[in-house]
This record gives sequence, structure tokens and C-alpha cells, in this order.
Amino acid sequence: NQNEIYVSDGSRFDPLVVVELTSDTKEEAISWLLSRIRDTQQNGGAELQVEQLEQLGPGVSAQEKENPNLFLVGATRQRLLSGAEDLGLFKEFHDGSMRGFTCANKHNFKDFQGDGDSFLSMAECQYIIKHELDTLRARDETHVPGHQQVKLYPGKSIIRRLLSKGILIQVFPLHQKEELKRLSFSWYQKVKLSFQPLDDIRHYYGEGQALYFGFLEYFTFALVPMALIGVPYYLFDWEDYDKYVLLAAFNLVWCTVILELWKRCSASLAYRWGTLSRKKAFEEPRPGFHGVLGFNPVTGREEPLYPNTKRQLRVYLVSLPFVLLCLYLSLYIMMIYFLMEGWVLSVHDEEPTFWTGILCFIPSVIYAVVIEVMNLIYRYAAEFLTEWGEYAASSCQHRLFSPQFNFFNCFASLFYIAFVMHDMVMLRQSLATLLITSQILNQFMEAFLPFWLQRRRNKKMIRKVQIRKTLEDKELPLADQVRLEADMSTYLGTFDDYLELFLLFGYVSLFSCVYPLAAVLVVLNNITEVYSDAFKMCRVFKRPFSDPAANIGVWQLAFEAMSVIAVVTNCSLIGMSPQVKAYFPESDMQLILWTVAVEHGLLAFKFILTFLIPDVPKHIQINLSRLEFESLEALKKKVKPGRFNQSRSTLTVNRANSSSNE
Repeated sequence: NQNEIYVSDGSRFDPLVVVELTSDTKEEAISWLLSRIRDTQQNGGAELQVEQLEQLGPGVSAQEKENPNLFLVGATRQRLLSGAEDLGLFKEFHDGSMRGFTCANKHNFKDFQGDGDSFLSMAECQYIIKHELDTLRARDETHVPGHQQVKLYPGKSIIRRLLSKGILIQVFPLHQKEELKRLSFSWYQKVKLSFQPLDDIRHYYGEGQALYFGFLEYFTFALVPMALIGVPYYLFDWEDYDKYVLLAAFNLVWCTVILELWKRCSASLAYRWGTLSRKKAFEEPRPGFHGVLGFNPVTGREEPLYPNTKRQLRVYLVSLPFVLLCLYLSLYIMMIYFLMEGWVLSVHDEEPTFWTGILCFIPSVIYAVVIEVMNLIYRYAAEFLTEWGEYAASSCQHRLFSPQFNFFNCFASLFYIAFVMHDMVMLRQSLATLLITSQILNQFMEAFLPFWLQRRRNKKMIRKVQIRKTLEDKELPLADQVRLEADMSTYLGTFDDYLELFLLFGYVSLFSCVYPLAAVLVVLNNITEVYSDAFKMCRVFKRPFSDPAANIGVWQLAFEAMSVIAVVTNCSLIGMSPQVKAYFPESDMQLILWTVAVEHGLLAFKFILTFLIPDVPKHIQINLSRLEFESLEALKKKVKPGRFNQSRSTLTVNRANSSSNE
């Protein structure tokens, strides 16, 4: 390995993770932390290798000396394999099935050769080390040595405590330059019409990132039929809303089909990558979560517990009022937007000119910018409340409210224009302006601005190490590479990326009968999004830790909810059009009844499709069932009949006690 180094005892290891402490950290604290990281698991340590980074790299003068408290963390091959077993990582068995890795059966796994040097990917190794560092918890210590003011409590995550108190600056995984170059070349450096290298992305960044890019690619291809059908409607049948019934019906059914087919595609990817069968119930609690130590009744492990009553109080007394305040501000700004829109239209009606025509778009552009700013402010405020609370419940609640707030913030004005003002021309104009403006802003904020800031930081680093060539032309020494990556921006996860796709999906599905060109714009945006997201992952941000995800999580439910709302929205818009009203000249009640009947028919058809299309392909269901059967058979052979009966009696007593406690 290019980053391989020798440690003080003469052995060698690959530095995988960097731990950076503040420059004024006390020596006692450093020694204590390093000893806890190196100590054996039996003594409550992480049993990892850790060495201090050399203080001076080539070309760095003593006057420009950087923070000396940078530490490289690695692990022996055997420690990583035992960590993989503890985490329950699934790997491909010799018969082609995916099974939980065990050291006892390591030679029966397909890719295990020799001592297993290349068995685990670098992303998996870094994830194992992160897990071991996160679960390093305080035992008998009352405070951090040398920092009397930093108290420690039993069960408190040491890493999280040091982060919250400003002693620990960051923990991040190192890039592997050669592998990153190969991935970059096959991913975004060549402009070509082909699929993304999802297996390579998964190998380098982990399953969570690979699933996001897989969904982005799938979403883009799935929208192509909508775009192809929407173009002729946009060009030839602009005002005939009754002719949009077929387009809207197709889009609504197509939205259901693509979401159901994505479940199958996601299950296939997750099975191939070994995350489909992983059990979330047995994962460690979030490192920031703390409380009194107790025993998890399922795993039997010591874990911090937090009273449910206090958790609910935090939700209703902090989270909910905060969200309601944000919604009120969003409504207030929306009303200001309508006042601006009314004033501009009055100016244009008095004296219509080319410039007043341009002026008509200005309020929508300003409002689109304000929406993006408000979404950004809400995210930072939610993150602040999460950090302030340091409880897992806060994080979950604010992540739950974020899509709802963004949905309301982005679409409230469109619903108001459609169903209160009944102005289809203004709705079409506002939708087009919001969609185009938000896409431009997102591309600028997500890729170009971070890249420009990172280039400025890179230039400073290059001057310090006196390198005149670009970073791609010449390999940096390990010390300089670590310092360069330490200065990079931190990738905050896929949440914002999924949120952007969620809102784009809303623009396409909610008002497809009013603006059929939306699908075309979203397809073009997604094509550039693939390259910009790949670029920022490889060049702008620190390498993120792997996230062994089995699916896109709650976002699947969010997209499905959006498709249900789209049925109601499109049926209502079509029913409100003058062309459809002309079919019911005598009674508005008949129009309403027919609209509701069509809407219910489409909803029923959607749910029938959902039922008919299995979430998991048949061959994967068979493999999972076979694996479960073999596990039960192996368990029966291990348990003797007498002990089995005793265990069954004990289980019955425990269930009875549990029922009485409830």
C-alpha cells in the first residue's frame, strides 16, 4: 500500500483513519486517549493501532509548523476480521449466497485468500475502525486527564464527549489516491452515455453512497418516457386541459411503477452487497446518545438508556414549536411574494413593454432564492438543536420534520395559486421559474462554490509544501496528504441529496398536467447532477465513512406519499379546467363526484400495482429463506434436547414476566 508505514515496535500497518486533536490538548489527555485506543477489548479498549503523524513534511519550515496532534489509526488484519464478525458484515460464500462473516469459516468465503489481505474493502475497514472508536466509552474515569472541566460519565462516548468539548477536532477516513484516480476516471472524467460504476462506488465509499447514485441514475432513466411524452404536449396542446388527462394518468401510473420497480432494484443491489440481511435492531446506539448504563434485553450488552417521557417532552416542547414557527415564517414570506407579484402585474398591465415583461419573472426568482435560503437556515437550526440536545431522539425528529418543512416551503405557493387563486397561467409561470431557479442554485451551492473554496485552500497548502505541480500530477507525501484532506470540507451525508430529488419529483408529479416540460428539465438536471455529485465526492469533500444501508430508507415512503398526493392534485386541476367543466354545464356536484371517482379509481389502481409487484425478486426471496432454514437447522444441532427443553421453559417464564411487567 502506498500509505503503509512502520510503527514504533517495528511492525507495519496501513493508516486508515485520522484523528485530529487541538494543538493545546494536554499531554496527559493524549496519552490517556491513545492508551484507550490501543488497550485490549477485554480492558475496555479498542485494540487498534495508532501513531502520531510526523510534524514536519517536506518543504514545511519550522515557522509554518502545523498542528502536531494528528494521529493515524489502523488495525491488524486479524483485528479487522474479528471486527467484521462483530458487526455482522455479510460476504459472498463459496456457494454464491450471502452470509454473515465468521472467522471460524473464513476460508469458506469466496474472496478470502491467504491471510485475507484483500478480503475487506478499505471502506469496510474504515467503517470497522469508526465503529470501534465510537463505542469506546468511559468506565471509571470522572474527567479527561489534564482537563478537569471536561467531566466523563459512565457509558458516555469518549469520542463524542471530546468532540462536543472542542478537544477532538475531527475523525475522518483517508483517501486512497490510486484507487480514487481509477474511480474518478471511470465515473465522471469521461463524458459518456453509460451506467455508473456502482460496484466500484460501493467498494470505495460504501453501500449508502452507492445506493444514492444508483437511485439518481434509475430516477433519471425512469423520467425519460415522461419527458418524451411531455414535449409534444408542451408544443402543441398547451391550453387544452382535457387532453392532458391521458398525460396525467400515464404519469401517475408511471410514478407508481417506477417506485415499485426501484424496490426490486434496490433489493438486488443490497443483496449483492450483503446489506439486505443485516439486522438494524442489533446496531449500537448513536455515539451522541447518552444516559444511565443499562442492559439491552435483546443483545445483553451494556448500553446507555434514556427515559421515554423526557424524550417526548423534548419533541413537544422544543421540536414541534420550532417547526410551527418555521411554517409561520414560510407563510408570511409567501404572502409578501404574492404582494410583489400583484404589484408587478399591475405595472405590466398599465404599460406592457419588453422590460415589464421581464419584470414579471423577478418576484418568482426572488421567492425561489428565498425558499432555498430558508431551507438552508432550517437545516442549520435543526442541526444546532440536535447538537444542543445530544440525544438520538432529537436527531430523528428533526430529520423527520425536514422533508415536511421543505415540501411546505417549496409547494405552498403553488397550491395556493392553483386551488385558491385558480390562475393556471400564473401557476405554470411560477412552477417553471421555481424549478429552473432552484436547479441553478443547487448546482452552484453543491458543486461550484465548494470547489472554488477548496481550490483556494489547496493553493495555500501547495505553497506551504512548495509544490508547483497539481495534486493529480504528483503524489503527495503521506503527511502532506493527511493535512490537505484535514482541511477539506466535510461531507454531511446523502440527506440533502435525497431531499433535492424528492422536491424535483414533486415538481414533476404534482403538476404534470399544467407543466409537462418539467420532466425534461429534471432529466437534464439529473444528468449534470451525476457528474457534479461525483466530482464533489472525489475532489471537494473529505472521504465519508461507509454507511452499510440496505435501501434508501424513509425516502422510499416519502416518494410514495408524494405520488399519492400527486393523484389528488392532478385530478383536481383537471376537474377545475374550463374544458372539463363544459362537460357538466348543469351541476357542479356531478363534476365533483366524477373527479372524486376518477381520483379514487387511480388510487385503487396504484395500490393494486403496489400489491402485484413484489418488493424483492423471487430468486432473492428463495436464497434468504434457504439461509434462514440452514441457520435454524444448525441451531438445532448445537442445542441438546435436554438443554433445548430447559431453554424453552426459561423462554416461557421470561415471556410471562415480560407480559406481567407490561
